[in-house]
Amino acid sequence: MLQDNAIIGQSGGPTSVINASLCGVVQGWLDAKPSGRVLGMRFGIDGFMRGEVIDLGREDAATRERLRTTPSSALGSSRHKLRDADFEPILAMLRKHDIRYFFLIGGNDTMDTIHRVEVYCREKGYPLVGVGVPKTVDNDLFGTDHTPGFGSAARYVALSVRQAGMLARDMKRVDQYVIFQTVGRSAGWLPASAALARSADDDAPHIILMPERPFDREQFLAGVKECYEKHGWCSIVCGEGICYADGTPVSASTTTDTFKNVEFGAMGGTSAAMMLHRMIGDALKWRGEFQVCESLAMCAADRISPPDLDEAFACGRRAVELAAEGTSGVMVNLVRESSQPYRWSLGTVPLADVAVRAKPMPDEFIAPSGTDVTPAFLDYVRPLVGPLPDYARLQGIPA
Repeated sequence: MLQDNAIIGQSGGPTSVINASLCGVVQGWLDAKPSGRVLGMRFGIDGFMRGEVIDLGREDAATRERLRTTPSSALGSSRHKLRDADFEPILAMLRKHDIRYFFLIGGNDTMDTIHRVEVYCREKGYPLVGVGVPKTVDNDLFGTDHTPGFGSAARYVALSVRQAGMLARDMKRVDQYVIFQTVGRSAGWLPASAALARSADDDAPHIILMPERPFDREQFLAGVKECYEKHGWCSIVCGEGICYADGTPVSASTTTDTFKNVEFGAMGGTSAAMMLHRMIGDALKWRGEFQVCESLAMCAADRISPPDLDEAFACGRRAVELAAEGTSGVMVNLVRESSQPYRWSLGTVPLADVAVRAKPMPDEFIAPSGTDVTPAFLDYVRPLVGPLPDYARLQGIPA
């Protein structure tokens, strides 16, 4: 039986379904009829050290149900990197609230946080069960087939590129190209997902630039020109973290966060899409536009993928089941059993294997050209995103 209290936190960037995972933990805890309370840390581990703790078990059931499809991070988030001086106040807060179960929902850096806290408590003889719940739109979390949050963000990208591509196609006598930039740091999962937007040969996107392949300016411009000659316009999708062969980011004025992750084009810098726009304008003298949506893909509740929502909730519930079994130092992971039909199950992976590691797009998912994806990737991503709307297109029968 679950005794003493539990606490839950959310860290890093949000997703459209991160609150579903929160609901899964809370509901799993309440269903277990524990003797302890389920608490929430406001604004991540940083808020926890400041004593910002709330009682999630006292929220009414109707609020919890609506929270499942509510975007952003309901508890508030942070990107605080643990310092040696933080561990003592963290342990003091754990003792103060009689917390024995520690759940964090997040990505690579979050798993590093829970891993370090769990190890520290073990070294100090404090009985803490720590379980991680996966989350990131980037899909670069090691040790899981995919992450909750990715499917909905990929759906956002695919729909945005399809709709923006239709606009660009019909405006090609005015604008000759359009560029759409995704988030994802140095992983190409999200820009690659734009390939789902296609249903015909001339549909967007025509060129997909992923961080896993070096950017070559001359090859890029040649590809844009070839696409224009074929279709009369060009749709380009790029990941924010694309770089030249020497590792220099295409975006300008990059900064880093507290975990040393590069924030491309932040602090007033120039994004990769803006740089590509400038290249095309300077070299080809064409008119076009670029779209940089930044964090919108992380909180688009109107575009939630149903499988993503179910998996996010299930990961939260499973974390409680593992804690009840006394399993600690692990992250819940998603295991794909089949793509057609889509079947999945839940497993675990050690936090030590996940912490601060990334999972780039594998070579078998990237086309030989380096600017497109393979059928294998489409088979991988399609069930995570779900069916897209089928829009009409005129046949163009001459009068």
